[in-house]
Amino acid sequence: MSERDLDPVTLEVVRNQFESLAEEMGQVLIRGAYSPNIKEREDCSTALFDADGRLVAQAEHIPVHLGAMPRAVEAVRDYDPGPGDVYVLNDPFEGGTHLPDVTMVSPVGIDGEVMGYAVSRAHHADVGGMTPGSMPAGAREIFQEGLRLPPTRLVEGGEVVEDVMDLLLANVRDPGERRADFRAQIAANDRAEERLAELVADHGRDEIRAAFDAVIGYSRDRVRAELRDLPDGTYRARDALEGDGLTDDEIPIAVAVTIDGDAVTVDFAGTADQVDGNVNAPLAVATSAVYFVFRCLTDPEIPPNQGCYDPISVEVPSGSVLDPDPPAAVVGGNVETSQRVTDVVFAALADAVPERVPAGGQGTMNNLTIGDRTGDGFAYYETIGGGAGARPTGDGLDGVQVGMTNTLNTPVEALENEYPLRVEEYALRPDSGGDGEHRGGLGVVRTVTVETDATVSLLTERRRRAPRGLAGGADGATGENRIDGESVPAKTVRDVAAGTTVSIRTPGGGGHGDPAKRDPDARADDVADGTVTDTDRDT
Repeated sequence: MSERDLDPVTLEVVRNQFESLAEEMGQVLIRGAYSPNIKEREDCSTALFDADGRLVAQAEHIPVHLGAMPRAVEAVRDYDPGPGDVYVLNDPFEGGTHLPDVTMVSPVGIDGEVMGYAVSRAHHADVGGMTPGSMPAGAREIFQEGLRLPPTRLVEGGEVVEDVMDLLLANVRDPGERRADFRAQIAANDRAEERLAELVADHGRDEIRAAFDAVIGYSRDRVRAELRDLPDGTYRARDALEGDGLTDDEIPIAVAVTIDGDAVTVDFAGTADQVDGNVNAPLAVATSAVYFVFRCLTDPEIPPNQGCYDPISVEVPSGSVLDPDPPAAVVGGNVETSQRVTDVVFAALADAVPERVPAGGQGTMNNLTIGDRTGDGFAYYETIGGGAGARPTGDGLDGVQVGMTNTLNTPVEALENEYPLRVEEYALRPDSGGDGEHRGGLGVVRTVTVETDATVSLLTERRRRAPRGLAGGADGATGENRIDGESVPAKTVRDVAAGTTVSIRTPGGGGHGDPAKRDPDARADDVADGTVTDTDRDT
């Protein structure tokens, strides 16, 4: 049976069943996890691949995870896994993104035949390394960032390989929490096998295989049609990272986006060489950021799978900050450099399709990690929202994640219950959104008192370079990090005493359009609801 033999109704039914399978995997993972980072913030992603390693369906979770997952499946398939196996990996140079993102890949076996692969990826609160939380701002090589796992068989024949599990847990802080989160990922993959077996029983093997081809082909055709509507040409932009955690030297990222009919080439020639600090981004991360931008610019109803990405070619200089050679440190590349790639590709395409591109969002994940160094100690990790860029048709959103992440926050009650931390302030940041016909979204202020001796690690951006306004709109406000009221660098590690206060003031989004054209009633509302307190800023 071929994909052409599937009628449209059957195709739509099976497509939704594939996507439901991926979503259910995510729910199993979130509900089964112990760490707040997964069960509260939902910093995880799940997906289904076919037997050839092609992405078939993914839950709408974390953008930087999802576009990079195919490389993890490719890496595991080299080990010839069989039904009943689960492989675990986090090595950024063998299919991972950064070490805290642990991926599990399970061949889905039906009567001994591999019909596909179930994949889950979750950000674990600690995987070892030089600082609690495994997000060290000053890392110079990957060995300082945590336990590095090439594809390793964690489950064989349906049974956990206990010596491998023991090895993993011996190298992390809070091993009890890690064990529980690993088990939750295994359970999520097991659920995918159950559901795919039910689909095969309902539809038959041949129809499921044909449906894999048809779903991917449908998305490919839809994306190619969307690309043909974009104006041909080459569009360029440049931006920079604000240092690598070791120096404050700016690190340029350049891009040329060439649209040619129903295909796109995104070339990062001119981007900086890899650096000594940890903002190097594995190629999978850079590629994922590019895919995300084109998902935003094309019809969101197109099913997200391998077909969406086939028409897009990404070219990156080897040995650059977007394709580093091992043993480069990379933990900041996944969270911060991915954001800058997103920003620079959007900026290039603003010339091609200005009606579709927003002003610059906060452009950072504002990574805050607090923990102690004891073997069973705590490790709190959070990315903090900020302002989204204003759109051509409306204001930017306040206090949200933008770009390559879309996690929830950790509720104050959960945070204070789980950790020796107390939240002093959590509020929107007035006057941080850029002015314009449409105003940029507001950043937030998150202030936490640490109630025990601990290590604080900060990985942030947009502390010097403001989120850009577009079409005449003003830039958003830059962010700021403070420890006990003292402004500290964007990327820093500090050992602090009990009673220390850490405050993150996140960037606002850029404005869009001439501020003189903003509706007077909207300006009055801005003042009335506290969005603007410095009325001298307004035109």
